[in-house]
Amino acid sequence: MKDQFRKHLARIYLILFAVLFSAGPGAAFEASLRVESGELEMESALANTSLVMAAKRDGVTNPQEILAAARADYGRLVGALSEQGYFGPTVSILVDGREAGNIPAMLALSQVLRIEVVVATGPAFEFGATEIAPLVSTTALPTGFRTGAAAKTPVISEAARVSLAGWRAIGHAVAQIDQQDIIADHRQARLDVRLRIKPGPRVRFGALNISGAPSVRESRIREIAAIPSGAVFDPTVLERAAARLRTAGAFSSVTLREAETLGQDDTMDVNLSLVEATPRRFGFGAALQSAEGLTLSGFWMHRNLLGGAERFRIEGEVSGLGGETNGPDYQLRAGLTRPSTFNRDTDLFFIAELEQLDEPYYLSRQASAEVGVSRYFSETLSAEAALSYRFSDVEDSLGTQQFSHLALPLALTRDRRDDPLNPASGTYLHTEIMPFFGLGDSASGGRGYLDARVYRSVGAEDGIVFAGRLQFGSVVGASIADTPPDLLFFSGGSGTVRGHSYQSLALQSGAVKTGGRSFLGFAGEARVRMSETITAVAFYDTGYIGANSLIDSEGSWHSGAGLGLRYQTGIGPIRLDVATPVTGSSANSVQIYIGIGQAF
Repeated sequence: MKDQFRKHLARIYLILFAVLFSAGPGAAFEASLRVESGELEMESALANTSLVMAAKRDGVTNPQEILAAARADYGRLVGALSEQGYFGPTVSILVDGREAGNIPAMLALSQVLRIEVVVATGPAFEFGATEIAPLVSTTALPTGFRTGAAAKTPVISEAARVSLAGWRAIGHAVAQIDQQDIIADHRQARLDVRLRIKPGPRVRFGALNISGAPSVRESRIREIAAIPSGAVFDPTVLERAAARLRTAGAFSSVTLREAETLGQDDTMDVNLSLVEATPRRFGFGAALQSAEGLTLSGFWMHRNLLGGAERFRIEGEVSGLGGETNGPDYQLRAGLTRPSTFNRDTDLFFIAELEQLDEPYYLSRQASAEVGVSRYFSETLSAEAALSYRFSDVEDSLGTQQFSHLALPLALTRDRRDDPLNPASGTYLHTEIMPFFGLGDSASGGRGYLDARVYRSVGAEDGIVFAGRLQFGSVVGASIADTPPDLLFFSGGSGTVRGHSYQSLALQSGAVKTGGRSFLGFAGEARVRMSETITAVAFYDTGYIGANSLIDSEGSWHSGAGLGLRYQTGIGPIRLDVATPVTGSSANSVQIYIGIGQAF
């Protein structure tokens, strides 16, 4: 009986404890944040940092969670103010009239009705003494790290980072801040910063220790990584090694870590951890344009065909389905790429392709085979060179012809965009030069093409992006009649001038219509972010086609303009553009374009 009584009594105590000390959900609370100086930008920045304001936005009602957010806000707000150079602030957080810091954390609140956050920033501090030593002669400290400049903590962190990076760049891998004296003089609102660096020994690469990726031969992993044992430590070598391994495509995760301790003779081992990607992959794509019709594409890929991270890819595309141009176009392509062949930054590739182009002014059935190399000079600069054979059977307004060529396509790409699918800043430059040598009765010549783009963001939180594009093309050495029509230039459609029908701008002499030997295109867009997922776009495109290799007054121009929307997704923006002609003639007055990614 006594045992049962004790059990019942224990249950009663537990129920009373739960009632007295647990806080159930309460009503929504009011919250305000005010900076005494009245600086609206500062209030906005602190409101974005405050956990109390975040709890208010998220509709939190649990009193204990609200109190915890209020108590944590002291440190968060003081930290945010120090980043902006305020090292003597006063922060008051009143929870229903009581200072949050004076409320016991374990006190059970039945409800919270209102929180008032009042911030007095105090004076803005300036740097007094700013000393970092010793430094490598090539180190460039941040311009803001100087006497008299605003004393912001991110500037100090950046100064320390670039100072250590300077030593690491010349082999001192374990350089560290040995001493730091940061003194705030509140009477003079001055911050003195003195940092002492310990460079440590000059380090050499030791062993590369590999874990993971059992399906890829270790010898090939070492060839791709190409970290030279015994060479002087260089952090860029590790960065490039990781980039090559990721680009190889066989790995879903690549992690390079420097060993925590140095080995004999100041060597540093590197630990490489890999996770293999699923070896086989397939995908599909679609795009819709009102005049050009529906485009469907798909691919199948093997990421590690022969055990050495070789990528084998088969892809096909059908375009022009239901369009107002001629019949559908078909393409079937197979390619094999072997990374880090000949040297660590050179890939070897083989490509075979069958294609039928049923275009407005010609029908071309063609086959090609190509072998070449891709060279990566940096993360932003690459080049390609190849030897290819092209055969095409063509029907156009000039009659029926067959072309047979050996070609030497060369390409150079410099991509400094922040995001290839949705760029907001940076530049992109792609140029191609392709000499082609006629076999049999086919003529010889050359084709060049340039695609240059620039992106700039402005406004609050970079909410407006201006994008510009220049395209230029030229065929030299061969006449229009002696050049395969797919190497000539047309204008109109999603890739050149929106608002005009696909390839609507061409050369015409009587009943003969062909592409031109020169092309010039300009495109401009203003992208205005309306929300986190919606962007409105206004654009203007113009294009030129000429009979001669260079731009002259005898060619023809047309232009188009329109409006669009972008819906941001995890794989890039979904694009909707509606355009109409501005100058020049076109079969339709309005064109609609739907796809994934920006227009350029």
